[in-house]
Amino acid sequence: MVEVAERVGTVGELHALDPFTGPDPVVPEVWWCRPTDDAIVLGSRQGEDLVDRAACSRAGLTIVRRRSGGGAVLMRHSSVVWIDVVLPPRFAPDDVRGSMVWIGEHWRAVLEPMTDRPLVVHHGGLSCSDWSDRVCFSGIGPGEVLDGSDKLVGLSQRRTRRGTRIQTLVYSTSVAAEYRPLFRGDVPATDPPGQSWLADLDGGMIAAALGSRLTPE
Repeated sequence: MVEVAERVGTVGELHALDPFTGPDPVVPEVWWCRPTDDAIVLGSRQGEDLVDRAACSRAGLTIVRRRSGGGAVLMRHSSVVWIDVVLPPRFAPDDVRGSMVWIGEHWRAVLEPMTDRPLVVHHGGLSCSDWSDRVCFSGIGPGEVLDGSDKLVGLSQRRTRRGTRIQTLVYSTSVAAEYRPLFRGDVPATDPPGQSWLADLDGGMIAAALGSRLTPE
C-alpha cells in the first residue's frame, strides 16, 4: 500500500513539512506538492547572500531554504510538477546513490510514454557546469532523469534514521532565462544550461502513477 496525497501551501510551507516528527512512516507516501506562490529555493548549504533580495522581490519570488542539499531551484507555481516521496527505512536501497537511482528509474518509466524522446537515468557521479554550484538543473547527479544531455527530473534527498524524503521536480516550461539577474557577484555570461521540460503535465496523474509503481507486489 502507498499513500498518495495532495499538499497545498506556499513553497516555504511545503518545504517546512516534516514527515518525521510524528509516528514513523510504515508505508511509502507520495506527496503532490502544489505551491500557491513563486520562490527561489536554496539548498541546505547555500547562503542567502548568494542571491539578490531586491531582484528576487522584483521578480515576485520569496527566498526559501530546503533541508536537502544541491543548488537553487526557481519555482513558478504554474511551471513545476513537484512530488516528494517519503520512504520508511529499508524500503529502497539503503544508500544515497542507490535510492536516487531507484526513484529515478521509476520517474523515467512514468514519463517516457509522455514523450517521443528516450529518457535516461544518470548512474554516474556528479557532472558539473559553470552554473552548477548555484543552480540545481545545471548539474547532474545520480538518479536524475536526462532528456538527451539535459536534466528533466531533478532530485534531492534528506535521510534520517526514521526514513527518507526524496524531493523531485520536473518543469512544464523553461525558467532558465530567469536565473541570471537573481544572483549576486560574478555570474557566467550566459544563461544556465541543462534544463529540459515537458509541457501539459498532470501532477495528480504523475503522483498516482508513481504511487502505483511503489506499491509492493
